[in-house]
Amino acid sequence: MKTVLITGANKSIGYETAKYLAAQGYYIYIGSRDINRGQQAVTQLQKEGYTSVEAVQLDVTDASSVQKAKAYIESKGGVLDVLINNAGILGQMPQQAGSVATENVKEVFETNFFGVITVTVAFLDLLKKAAQPRIVNVTSGLGSLTLHSDPAWSYYAYKTAAYGTSKTALNAYTVVLAYELRDTAFKVNAVDPGYTATDFNEHRGPRNVADSGVFIAKYALLDADGPTGKFFSPEIAGEESPW
Repeated sequence: MKTVLITGANKSIGYETAKYLAAQGYYIYIGSRDINRGQQAVTQLQKEGYTSVEAVQLDVTDASSVQKAKAYIESKGGVLDVLINNAGILGQMPQQAGSVATENVKEVFETNFFGVITVTVAFLDLLKKAAQPRIVNVTSGLGSLTLHSDPAWSYYAYKTAAYGTSKTALNAYTVVLAYELRDTAFKVNAVDPGYTATDFNEHRGPRNVADSGVFIAKYALLDADGPTGKFFSPEIAGEESPW
């Protein structure tokens, strides 16, 4: 059975991604900073008939926590087929470039950017043992410099000096990582679930978490001919988003 680790998967889009992949026959590790919330998510999934799931305490901003999670998953079989870097925070609002607190930006980057690097580097050797390893970095359309430079874009006015810039940095890391792994079986992509109704936006987004979870899972399920080093969004015609 193939295995998947999803960070921040105890609720919302991460939870729905876990549920969809469990339905496809994957064994799911629910990465959760709060292990109790992770276990609650597992209990709910099991009630819905998804038994191949378990919670793992994982705080992406805590290297020790990440290493403990890695050691545990390694002890269970030594291989990880899919890593979905989903954990993320919005940060304190508002986030005007001319007044945002540096500490606010640093806090957001710790989770959304540095946390992804910490987790990815830690689990890379387990992924390399898989036949078709996949890495999905959950990003946002707000990380696209091209779209942010287009006044015709629907979300042109949604500028965030901490959250959006952290996703731009994440996109850049995705490009570099995909390039380094280009001659392997890895597929590494940045995936934007679209403007989804979640706690992030007080549930104002037009998309629902179930559909967004399926969209993210799609890029975890790529076959050998699938793309790598790309940026995808359901809100873009053809799904490939400009950087």
